[in-house]
Amino acid sequence: MKVANLLKHHGESISKHHTELVQKMSPMLRGYWGEFLNRTHSRQFFSWVRDFQQPAINEDGPIQEPIRLTTEAQLLHDELSGKIGEVIHTGDWILVDQERINQFGQVTEDMQWIHTDPERAQSESPFKTTVAHGFLTLALLPKLTDSVDPDKPLFPTAKLVVNIGLNQVRFPYPLKSGSKVRAKSTLTKVTPIKKGLEVEREIRVEIEGVRRPACIAVSVIQLRF
Repeated sequence: MKVANLLKHHGESISKHHTELVQKMSPMLRGYWGEFLNRTHSRQFFSWVRDFQQPAINEDGPIQEPIRLTTEAQLLHDELSGKIGEVIHTGDWILVDQERINQFGQVTEDMQWIHTDPERAQSESPFKTTVAHGFLTLALLPKLTDSVDPDKPLFPTAKLVVNIGLNQVRFPYPLKSGSKVRAKSTLTKVTPIKKGLEVEREIRVEIEGVRRPACIAVSVIQLRF
């Protein structure tokens, strides 16, 4: 009982230094230790100690085989890996006028006066004019990054580009009606995946003549080959 209480009290230390402890035990004590671990009640109370002696088990299923990229995917992976931290695309300027803002408001049913009522915005808004919806700026990202232009694709060797989502989005400065915007994409990460690559980019939506950007977003896309 004294040995059991001692082991229970110092269980955490034992789990961390189990191998060293066993080596320092006398042959007799080592035998008692083995019997102790094999008892049913000991397995229940100290299963974590026994697990410490076993190889880690992948709870998510069997270990996956290494990813094998196609020739096209491997070439692009090697190319992009050398461009981490670089601007890989700068788009053209696009006008965000009141008509575009109104159309977006009608589609999304967001007709707040700060977006759609120029007269009221001029007198009551701190911006003195209407501003675009933040989600309108996000909706323009495919166009701003040339992701939907078949004549100048950013990744021409990929058969398919899939939008996975955005990891982070901020709107540092209001996008006023009548402004022009463009996007700069900085490559931040490229990861091999099954059947292709996963690419992360920081996209900054710049406003013409304004120092602060309208939007900063981390975009995640997958390229299929």
